[in-house]
Amino acid sequence: MTTKAIHCCGCGLEVAARLTNGAEVYPHRSDLAKLPFWRCDACGNWVGCHHKTKNRTNPLGCIPTPELKAARQHIHRVLDPIWQSGDMERGEVYRAIESRLGMTTRYHTAQIRTVDEARQVYTAVRDIAAENGGAVIE
Repeated sequence: MTTKAIHCCGCGLEVAARLTNGAEVYPHRSDLAKLPFWRCDACGNWVGCHHKTKNRTNPLGCIPTPELKAARQHIHRVLDPIWQSGDMERGEVYRAIESRLGMTTRYHTAQIRTVDEARQVYTAVRDIAAENGGAVIE
C-alpha cells in the first residue's frame, strides 16, 4: 500500500493518505476508474492528482472536505471566466489574488484549507472580476 503525508482539511492535520483510484472514490464514474486519488481513510475525503503530468500521482493539493471542494468550485466559476475572456492572462489573475491576499508564495485554489480562507479568496476574485467588467456569479 502506497501512502503519502498530505494535509487533510477534514481531520485538520497531516495524514498518511492512501493512494487509490477513481473506481473507489467515484464508483459511478467509469471514466474516472483508472485515475489516481489520495484518500484519507480516517474521514473518507480524497484529492485528485496531476495525472496528465510526468508525476501522475502528485496530489492536486490538500485533501478538502466536501464543503471546501464546493467552495473551490464556486471560486473557479468566477475566476476562470476572467482569464478565459482574454482580458487578463491566467498568471496575471493569480498574481492579483496573491497581491490582494498579501501572499509571498504562489497561490493555487488547492491550497485553501478552511472556509474562512475560501471566503477571503472569493472576495478577492469577485473584486478582480468586477474591476475587469466581468459578471460576478454570487
